[in-house]
Amino acid sequence: MLILTPGEWESDWGGVMSVAGSFQGALEYLPCRYGKSRLLFRGPKRGLDGRYVAFLGGAETFGRFVETPFPALVETALDATREDAAAPALPSVNLGVVNAGIDLYLGDPAVLSLAARAELCVIQVMGAQNMSNRYYGVHPRRNDRFLHASDRLQQLFPEVDFTEFHFTLHMLGRLLEVSPERFAEVTAELRLAWVARMKQLLTLLGGRAVLLWAAGHLPPDTHVNALAPAPLFIERGMIEALRPRVAAVIDRPLSDASLQTGTEGMVFADFEAAAAAEALSPAAHQEIAAALIPVLERTLR
Repeated sequence: MLILTPGEWESDWGGVMSVAGSFQGALEYLPCRYGKSRLLFRGPKRGLDGRYVAFLGGAETFGRFVETPFPALVETALDATREDAAAPALPSVNLGVVNAGIDLYLGDPAVLSLAARAELCVIQVMGAQNMSNRYYGVHPRRNDRFLHASDRLQQLFPEVDFTEFHFTLHMLGRLLEVSPERFAEVTAELRLAWVARMKQLLTLLGGRAVLLWAAGHLPPDTHVNALAPAPLFIERGMIEALRPRVAAVIDRPLSDASLQTGTEGMVFADFEAAAAAEALSPAAHQEIAAALIPVLERTLR
């Protein structure tokens, strides 16, 4: 079993500290690494010698507080429906990371190579806030960590002291409070950068990808100048711009029923209760898996 120091919990798990049975009542995520990547992923570690499906995304893909997240549900279903029982199983490699942005994957050659070798990749639509751009830089592995403001951003918001911020959401919330009009200039840049970065990622994956919308609402037709709902700053046109580059897009929203089950069926320590209340429920993971399975079966054939 991999034993981590507190510093590793913080830097590599994006704040997911309940590993290796360290906290009573917390879920065991069986952390593992692949290749030379410094990132930690949810286990159990999967074999990569044969065919596999890779899952990229944030906390929803990782499956925080959920014993069987949708990548594992998909693996079980695909195994059960194999036409040739003698054929090897098709493992699901969960590469989801809490607070991940596109930069996490583009900036890690080992993980990018792993994804590129997959038979197919499922890419959760991640928000545009957690990636470096012409206005600010983020940590290469902890993409929610704000590192620095560019000269451009400091000139746009001269009244803001950017040394006060450690997280992108804190910084963006302050900019919105100071000037919604100037904040809109920043989010316009984020949307442009997100589309460009996603096109780059999909090109490197050779189009062998399914784009997954994992939220309780449809992609909005126009951008809302606010810090909600997640995934932040993503609108319908941005996803449509990617449709020609992917094998499929799953963009229907999660049902109210799956979103209203609260923390039923989740596993978490007492101090994680607030975070668990914001996470996807096991019912939502089952709903996502049910939407993915026929698409993956069709695409893999």
